[in-house]
Amino acid sequence: MTVADRHLLSAVDDLLARPAEEGVTLAVVVTKGGEIVAERYGTQPGNLFQPAGSAVDADTRLPSWSTAKSMVHAAVGILVDDGRVDPADPAAVPEWRGTEKEAITLLDLLEMRSGLRFVEDYVDDATSHCLDMLFGAGADDQAAYAAALPLDHPPGTVWNYSSGTTNIISRIVGDHVAPSAVTPSGREAEVRAFLDQRLFGPAGMPDADPGFDRAGNWAGSTFVNAPARQFARFGELYLRDGVVNGARVLPKGWRDHARTTIAVDEETGFGYGRHWWTWPDQPGSLAAHGYEGQYVLVLPERDAVVVHLGKTDATVRPRLVARLRQLVETI
Repeated sequence: MTVADRHLLSAVDDLLARPAEEGVTLAVVVTKGGEIVAERYGTQPGNLFQPAGSAVDADTRLPSWSTAKSMVHAAVGILVDDGRVDPADPAAVPEWRGTEKEAITLLDLLEMRSGLRFVEDYVDDATSHCLDMLFGAGADDQAAYAAALPLDHPPGTVWNYSSGTTNIISRIVGDHVAPSAVTPSGREAEVRAFLDQRLFGPAGMPDADPGFDRAGNWAGSTFVNAPARQFARFGELYLRDGVVNGARVLPKGWRDHARTTIAVDEETGFGYGRHWWTWPDQPGSLAAHGYEGQYVLVLPERDAVVVHLGKTDATVRPRLVARLRQLVETI
C-alpha cells in the first residue's frame, strides 16, 4: 500500500468516525480510473426507508434526495440525443400556453432560472413550497403544483434553486416517453421502463428505484434509492462524458453542458450549472448534492468519483464539506 493509499483510507475512516454532533456517514465510495479504491459503510440511525441500528452494506439502498436532480439532467440528455427535445425550445407545459409563462424554455428549467416562485425549505412547512409539494397539497401531482406558482421574474434572469422546477422537467420527460399512457400506473410503468432501459441499466444501476407521485410522474427532484456503489456508477457516467463500456448513453458534450456554471450560491460558494453543482476549488468538477449530506462528486482531472451518503444537519454541513475536500486532496 502506498503512502497516498494510506492517506485516502485514513480520510475515509475519519468520515465514518465523525463526532455524533457532526452527523452520521452511512457510505463512502471512492473510484479511481473506474475501480473502487476505497469503500466504507456505517450503521443506520433510522430514516424513511431503514430502521435505526441496521447495518449498511454494499447492497443497501440509500436515499438520493436531491442528487436525483442530476439524474433528471441525464434523462433529458437521452431525449436530446434522440432528437425528441431541444433545451432552447419553450418548455412543453400545457397549462402555460397563452400565458407569460410560455416563454420559459427547457434550458431555463435546467438552469433553475424559470422565474417561478418557489421556496426551497426542508424544515419549516409553513413557508416551504418544497415540503408542500412533496408531502402536502401538491403531493398528488407535483409538477402541476409547481407549474401553477406565480411568475416572479422574467424567464432566464434570476437563479432560484427549486425542486418544483425539476419535477416540471420530470413530467416533460414522462410526456415524451409515455405519451399513450391513460392511467397513472401505466404512465409510471412506462417511465420506469425508460429509466431502466436507457439510463439506470446502461449506467450499471440495476437496483436504482425512482419514486413517483400519484399522477404517475417521477419525483425526480428527490427520490431515487440506490446502493452507494451505484451512485458511484452514475458519477462514472459523467466522468466518461456519457460513455459506458464503449457505448454512448448520453450525448457527446453533455458533461460540459452539466458543468457550465451559470450561478454561484452565495451561502455555500458552490457554482451551479444545469442540474449539477460545481466546486470552484476543483477545476472541471461537477457534483450532485442532496439533503443531509448526500454527494456524488465527479473529478475528471483526478479521474475519480467520490460518493458520500449519510445524515448531516445543515448547520454542520460545512464541516462535512471540509472533510470531503481533505479526502479529495489524497486522491
